[in-house]
Amino acid sequence: MRTPAQENEVTRRIDYARVARGAVQAMQAMQHYSRDSGLEHSLLELVKLRASQINGCAYCLDMHSKDARAEGETEQRIYVLSAWREAPFYTPRERAALAWTEAVTLIADGVPDELYERARAQFDEKELVDLTMAIITINGWNRLSIAFGSEVGSYRPQQAEATAARAS
Repeated sequence: MRTPAQENEVTRRIDYARVARGAVQAMQAMQHYSRDSGLEHSLLELVKLRASQINGCAYCLDMHSKDARAEGETEQRIYVLSAWREAPFYTPRERAALAWTEAVTLIADGVPDELYERARAQFDEKELVDLTMAIITINGWNRLSIAFGSEVGSYRPQQAEATAARAS
């Protein structure tokens, strides 16, 4: 008989990175494109966190909160992200990106013209396409992690690993 703690454990179902290397390489290429698009890395981390909150992806929340902190994001902004509309410490550009993230993640609800106009006031055409590609990518990673049971808590930020390697 399983304990309550074991009932809540996520077990890895399929090692999708091993089984479908080409698919994962395609996803990684999209991620690299987004990272190198010129959009602020701090903005991209907020977007990844917000989409992962909406989707309930614990693995990606763990990963991107660690990455955001490693890149200098404050605990306060990470903790309050799900209530960003009421918090005073997000810029107008970040607010537009977060609203856009919610609409694209919850696409069945549609994307109102007013929201599009607000996003366009903060992002040029290429930036908005790049932002949308980043949102599409994190939504894909969320779905893979949730469907196939990625191990939550095992991720270490690359920056932290590089610092540890230099220290040894």
